[in-house]
Amino acid sequence: MRCPFCGNEETQVVETRESDEGDVIRRRRRCVACDKRFTTYERADIEFPSIVKKDGRRTDYDRAKLRASMNLALRKRPVSAEAVDLAVARIENSLLHSGEREVTSTFVGELVMRELKRLDKVAYIRFASVYRSFDDVSEFMEAVRETSRKRR
Repeated sequence: MRCPFCGNEETQVVETRESDEGDVIRRRRRCVACDKRFTTYERADIEFPSIVKKDGRRTDYDRAKLRASMNLALRKRPVSAEAVDLAVARIENSLLHSGEREVTSTFVGELVMRELKRLDKVAYIRFASVYRSFDDVSEFMEAVRETSRKRR
């Protein structure tokens, strides 16, 4: 594994940890040359279903895009990167276990909302307000009430 800081090809694995689901291995590495540490994730290279957009276009599944949209909703919220990684892994697991070659973007959006609701209620509301295109304040307030009711 090449060091992302200095480019040296010699690194040592300091710690290895498997995810709860057992489908991702997280490795902490140390560069022999510059002594900096970094994390790598090892997962099986599996074919994800294509995403069918609302306008009918088809695109390949993009993990970086999924994570970026979640990070945007979670911006300035007290959620660890590791918790987000686990949520993304659960979404990917759901996509793989759907058994479909194509899934709708709506299906993916619902999976994201389910995970955001688990991670952070404010992030969930942020994402839902954009994703569901609330037309007025009453729809927004209903989403807030819905998350408040499920909390009790």
